[in-house]
Amino acid sequence: MQDPSPARRIVGAVLSLVIAALPAGAQDLGAQDFPSGPLRMVIPFSEGGGSDVWARFHAPILSRHLPGQPPITVQNEPGGGGTRGSNAFATQAAPDGTTLLGTSGSSLFAWLLGDFRVRYDFADWTVLMASPTGGVVYVSDELGLSSWRDIDRLQDQRLVFASQGITSLDLVPMLAFRLLGFDAHYVFGYTGRGDGLEAMRHREVNIDYQTTSAYLRNVAPMVAAGEAVPLMTWGVVDAQGQVRRDPTFPDLPTLEELYEFRHGHPPSGPEYDAYRVFASAGFAAQKMLVLLGDTPAPIRDTWLEAIRAARTDPEYLDRAPEVLGAYQTLVGEEAEALARSVIRIDPGTRAFVLDLLASEYSVRLTE
Repeated sequence: MQDPSPARRIVGAVLSLVIAALPAGAQDLGAQDFPSGPLRMVIPFSEGGGSDVWARFHAPILSRHLPGQPPITVQNEPGGGGTRGSNAFATQAAPDGTTLLGTSGSSLFAWLLGDFRVRYDFADWTVLMASPTGGVVYVSDELGLSSWRDIDRLQDQRLVFASQGITSLDLVPMLAFRLLGFDAHYVFGYTGRGDGLEAMRHREVNIDYQTTSAYLRNVAPMVAAGEAVPLMTWGVVDAQGQVRRDPTFPDLPTLEELYEFRHGHPPSGPEYDAYRVFASAGFAAQKMLVLLGDTPAPIRDTWLEAIRAARTDPEYLDRAPEVLGAYQTLVGEEAEALARSVIRIDPGTRAFVLDLLASEYSVRLTE
């Protein structure tokens, strides 16, 4: 056989150096260590909500960048405000990389508040990816508003909200509605925001909120059809700690703006402090993709490589802004750092919220 040309020998040498420089697990893509499947992404909420939309968007793209391209099944396990599926993941999943959990603010809130149903600990998990998101509060067209500027029309109206539980992410709108002075009533027992959306579609309730992904997919068409009116967003917090308008919804006010529009001064006091803490904790790292903390490092690293590759996938770049909104997803150490910042709560704020839940809703979280 004829020896390769000098040019080919140079190219081959360069490729060998590039392959040798790749991280462990990327050279062979974890073919030996990475599980062949099946793979599951547990979502502790019902189908159709923001977490479900987020998971079903990511799953096929991640699959393409894993060794052997194994399919990833999204498994909905709703109940308990996000605690049922999270408990099952913590107590039943094996640390072999085949099962991941998509957390939400609801599962985080229950843990922060010491909910007796919680059998998991965020500190025991490895955060692979953290996706900030937003949320939009909207009302039924039957309430007679044409835009958020008509908020005073809600003053004497009875508002009904479908809730998956007072310790879930629904705590944020509940605190917000109190601040705004709404006559809000809650129907408990729903298993996810997707159920709240269906309740709105069937005119069973007249005020709701959805996280960005679910709002863009499911509520925006209702707004375009004149069936719903957007009211406000939770906003985003900048590096200086200031609340800014959500970049995905720049025409909608934050709660702070809506409060000042209605009352003539910015919100303050213990209720607002509690709202701000939980709004930040619930949305800055609203959706996290986690593995059990004792998953072997090569498997964890293969997942991280797949996530990083997915973020540059043409389909992700093309569809993510429309599906997920204009937010920056964090991966690896950045995601872990963000998670550490939101799994803490000031004891005074925690005590205030627990007292509020007990006195106003007869909810006591300790057995």
